[in-house]
Amino acid sequence: MKLPVERENFQITPGAAPVSLGGLLAALVFGAVCLGFHWFGRDGWVPLLDSANLALHEAGHPLVGIFSARATVYGGTLFQLVFPLAAAWHFRRTGNPVGLAAALVWLGENLFNIARYMADARVQELPLVGSGDHDWTEIFGRWGILHLDGRIASLTRGCGLLLTAGAVLWLYRRWRADSQGGLAQPTKKISPRDRNARSRP
Repeated sequence: MKLPVERENFQITPGAAPVSLGGLLAALVFGAVCLGFHWFGRDGWVPLLDSANLALHEAGHPLVGIFSARATVYGGTLFQLVFPLAAAWHFRRTGNPVGLAAALVWLGENLFNIARYMADARVQELPLVGSGDHDWTEIFGRWGILHLDGRIASLTRGCGLLLTAGAVLWLYRRWRADSQGGLAQPTKKISPRDRNARSRP
């Protein structure tokens, strides 16, 4: 049975796949692309990824509405969070650290989108799919905190940044721990017979 290997207080989970340099770089590029589009892009829109996120968002409204008409407005944001979380849980369960980090970056990227939507609650300048009601105008209005839309959006954006950077940093530490563990030389086992033979004069 293999015991956990610990390097610099960072434990390698038994049975988990090792982190390759290619996997680390892929997660790093994924995180950098998401941050780059949101920080330096004009629209804060990551091609393909945000199209998928929008599809999940729009699907969430009617599916949640099946169970509660009042909860319909929450369905879009809920689906944007549930799917990355489900992916993260799957990769954690199957011992895939690169997949787990990528899913957490995806979750963080969704938080950037949600924050952008939140910040628009009062001004309502963003184009809406189907020209429907603004989710966060309705939600913040219900909660009586519409005047705090900007502050809540900033907090949500900060959480997305911490989650994205934290996922990549965690994977980097896993890669370092795996690399150092791989360099460690296994200890040769000595049988009781050999030990007794060595102890004789």
